[in-house]
Amino acid sequence: MFTGTYTAIVTPFNRDGSVDYGKLHDLVEWQIAEGVDGIVPVGTTGESPTLSYEEHHQVIEEVARAAAGRIKVIAGTGANSTDEALMLTREAITQNVDATLQVCPYYNKPNQEGLYRHFSMIADLGLPVVLYNVPGRCGREIAVETVARLAGHEKIVAIKEAGGSVERVSAILDACDITVLSGDDMLTLPMMSIGAQGVISVASNIVPRMVGDLVRAATRGDMAAAGVLHARLYPLFRDLFIDTNPVPVKCAMAMAGRIGDVYRLPLCETSDKVRQQLRQTLRDLQLID
Repeated sequence: MFTGTYTAIVTPFNRDGSVDYGKLHDLVEWQIAEGVDGIVPVGTTGESPTLSYEEHHQVIEEVARAAAGRIKVIAGTGANSTDEALMLTREAITQNVDATLQVCPYYNKPNQEGLYRHFSMIADLGLPVVLYNVPGRCGREIAVETVARLAGHEKIVAIKEAGGSVERVSAILDACDITVLSGDDMLTLPMMSIGAQGVISVASNIVPRMVGDLVRAATRGDMAAAGVLHARLYPLFRDLFIDTNPVPVKCAMAMAGRIGDVYRLPLCETSDKVRQQLRQTLRDLQLID
């Protein structure tokens, strides 16, 4: 159901810090034209921790409206409070999205039974759920055994794996029947080589067609072609994480003229050194002059 390339889209801001909904609409249109399979609004890359509830709802609504059923929309509606995640997900259901991305609750570090109950309650709302395992952000991993339990719920359909472990993909697929999506651009090819079915990508904010081509090549089993694309994109995959995501990707998009280089504290502009490295990588890929 959820395979291919999904862009974890940035949230563009105006110079005064407000959400630039016009630019957001333009980004969605460009992503569709470049052939991605879906958009993931208001995830980590969308700076969800700094958005108000009203903005959170409106960004999802705008993306769903712009997509207009042409591609899938997986709304980021996770939280470390189950009640909050339920509230955000109920609102997303009214906006006709295709699924919800549910991050492992952060900061409060629930045990595995707590994680099971949390995700199960959200799935009981009836919207397809993509689990999001990112222990580096959350301080807690969704154990393979817990993933296998959750996969028994008819509405828990996929997992975004961003724990940096290719081996976990094999462990999950050995334990249960669930779609695995890479949550790390750099590991998309190795994860797909052992059974993952796509990526929720940061890099596709800048190079949607190239990331899509890599995923499509891997999907049809042409690992040689996928490997060539991976090697070409590796410097970009690397450089998008030399500062905290989404700072480098928004900086790169600003260099390409797609958005303003604007963030909300505690995120802020990157250093001149990082900026110079990004600029050279973008030049090498012929994305900017």
